[in-house]
Amino acid sequence: MSKPTPLSGFPEWLPAQRMIEQNVVERIRTTFECYGFAPLETRAVEPLDQLLRKGETSKEVYVLRRLQEDPANRGDDSLGLHFDLTVPFARFVLENSGKLQFPFRRYQIQKVWRGERPQEGRYREFLQADIDVVDRDTLPFHYDTEMPLVIGDAFASLPIPPVTIMVNNRKVCEGFYRGLGLAAPDEVLRVVDRLERLGPEKVAALLVETAGATDAQAKACLELASISAGDASFVDAVRALGVADPLLDEGLEELVRVVDAGAEHAPGLIRAELKIARGLDYYTGTVYETQLRGYERFGSICSGGRYENLATAGNERFPGVGISIGVSRMLGLLFGQHALTISRSVPTCVVVALPTEELRPACDRIAQELRRRGINTEVAPAAAKFGKQIRFAERRGIPYVWFPGADGAADTVKDIRSGEQVEADAAGWQPPADDLVPLVSRG
Repeated sequence: MSKPTPLSGFPEWLPAQRMIEQNVVERIRTTFECYGFAPLETRAVEPLDQLLRKGETSKEVYVLRRLQEDPANRGDDSLGLHFDLTVPFARFVLENSGKLQFPFRRYQIQKVWRGERPQEGRYREFLQADIDVVDRDTLPFHYDTEMPLVIGDAFASLPIPPVTIMVNNRKVCEGFYRGLGLAAPDEVLRVVDRLERLGPEKVAALLVETAGATDAQAKACLELASISAGDASFVDAVRALGVADPLLDEGLEELVRVVDAGAEHAPGLIRAELKIARGLDYYTGTVYETQLRGYERFGSICSGGRYENLATAGNERFPGVGISIGVSRMLGLLFGQHALTISRSVPTCVVVALPTEELRPACDRIAQELRRRGINTEVAPAAAKFGKQIRFAERRGIPYVWFPGADGAADTVKDIRSGEQVEADAAGWQPPADDLVPLVSRG
């Protein structure tokens, strides 16, 4: 077999990176459960008609079909891999509403797939960690204020640079656009959402070209998008633009509540950024984006928002609010900068030295006794000089080598970092807590 060519956009971490990913996921999961979110996993595929009506994603959806499938026999039930976890979650809620207790709080940590152009931190297959709260008929607004607090605590538990959670409210934007007299606020939102990528001049031109704005209206939209504040002072900045609309008033009041809650919980965590719009059509109110400080040029690593009508069938409606951490996106950026390290490249804490192959059963029994007490242990791969077996452990960052006693002598264990070697009993010896499992830290 010839050497395979890597597939762009489908990351495969090395073992040390995979252990870092598992550690990060476990800390995120612990935070989610601390706030009372229950675990959920949904199928990888959804009907295409569901995937294609939730925003401008049709070019990103991977279609699932059999290799020998006849296109002429393909019905309306064609399947695609989900591009986020919110759409399948909404479908799950509708299918299982009679079995769920509302408000329903769930977290999901799963792979998703998007056919976008791969680049640093952006992949075609990647891991997301989501939380959502849904309720029947109406969802109290206080859940919008809770979302960024949960995420802030999750990020604070990780050995990563600080984050800034940027918040906006679509009601602010849509109310402002209506107050300006723009007839297509949804189109304006989609254009403004491209501000970071295109810049203000191109966005202004697009607003005139595709959203029916005048030059003056386009300028006002950009002035709104330029407002940024870490406190409620953004309200005065919006009012100074001289636009009035009831939906604008409602959105400003809600956005103040989110910003104030963040300031009380973790000063500096949340910032009102009125350029944030989010591209998916199902968001109706609060929206979130998150930047890793020092990595702002790469965009958001965590986003979400409020949706009123995503989970709706007939007279049943389940509004919700959620936020999603792009785990692979975040780790890819940090790995690229060598910003995360792990204390060893394997889970092993102890290597049991092997004096001779004939003594392997006895060494296996020692290893098994240590494993029974939760100490990750392996037996040396081959009988060799002890110096070589120690180097085997050193190359992998394994801190301890266990030496079976000979001719009735006691076993000993050596900390190969300090050189200290002491007598030990496999039934009672315990390493320090910091050595028990690999530790992740900032590089």
